[in-house]
Parts: sequence; C-alpha cells; structure tokens
Amino acid sequence: DALLHAIKEEYIEAVELLLQWEEKHHQPDKPYSWEMADCDSSSFTPDITPLILAAHKNNYEIVKLLLDRGATLPYPHDVKCNCDECIILSKADSLRHSQARINAYRALISPSLIALSSRDPLLTAFDLSQTLRRLSRMESEFVTEYKEMRNQVQDFATSLLDYTRTSYELEIMLNYNPNGENWDPGERHTLERLRLAIKYKQKM
Repeated sequence: DALLHAIKEEYIEAVELLLQWEEKHHQPDKPYSWEMADCDSSSFTPDITPLILAAHKNNYEIVKLLLDRGATLPYPHDVKCNCDECIILSKADSLRHSQARINAYRALISPSLIALSSRDPLLTAFDLSQTLRRLSRMESEFVTEYKEMRNQVQDFATSLLDYTRTSYELEIMLNYNPNGENWDPGERHTLERLRLAIKYKQKM
C-alpha cells in the first residue's frame, strides 16, 4: 500500500515515481494498483482506492495523474440495490457497506475530481447534490454526513460563478444550454442554468 501512503501524505513526486515504476514492471494479466483497492492493507479500508483517497485530499495533481492513467470512480449502487454484490456486502457488514458508499460520495464531490472528469461540472454538482439529499432521507443514521457533503457540493457549484471575470462570462454561464444552440450577446436571456438550479433545488 505504498501508493496509498504516498497519496495520504500528498507526496506528489513519490506518487509519480511509484506509478512510473509500476508501468515499467506491470504484468499484463494483473490490474494496476490505481484500478483497485488494496484489500490487504492494514491502514485503509478495502473500499479505498488510490483515486478515492486522492479525491478525499482534493489534490488536483494526484487526481490528474490517476485519471490520466485510466483510473475511474463509478457512482455507488443505490441504497436499495438488490444485486448479488450488494446483498453479500450488506449481509457481511452493513455498516461497512454504508461507509463505503459515503467514502465514494465524499470522493465524488471533490472539486478537483469534478473539474477534471466532468464535461459539465455545474450539472454534475447539481446531480450529486440531489442524490445526497435523497440519501440523507433514506439513510437517516448518516444524515449528518450526507448533509455536510451536500453543502460542500452546493458551495462548489456556487463558487464556479465566482470564477467568471466579466459580466459577459457570467451571462454565458447562466444562459448555457448543453442541448441547445449557443447563446449570443444581445439575445434574450434564457437563464438555463438558473432554471436548472431551481429544478434541482439548488442555491446559487
């Protein structure tokens, strides 16, 4: 678990060296360490992958190093999922199964991960916020964690507007419609992003 420890310490040079070493010595029939969790680690729970840990640290450089090598972080299965994997994990340790879901979402709301992996960061933030709102109601024992994460991702969505340098950039962002034609200055304001925020019950 040397890679996980290097990520935990945010030692970027060590992370890069470990990744490069593994690429040179990789065995074709085995997965890369950044594609999986270390089930034998004594310091980290089995659900913690390198990308999840880097996202928890919100370390842009390390997240990028991992994403550039193909590391991914899929959304967790639904709380009510009845697939074989979820049933087995829940029966074995329902608390750990729930904690693994929380760890995954805590990584998914990382501004660095969203910025580097999403084609529409604002929509991704809105979608995550809505999902976390639903989870806070379904898993009442973890309501505090889910509400805290929802507040964080909402703050991220709001902060995106702060990066606009001119009123023109702000207008572009507020009127952006990924499924329609580009908005041009002088046209009627559609405020698609504001409508989307209302739909997802977001603060902006």
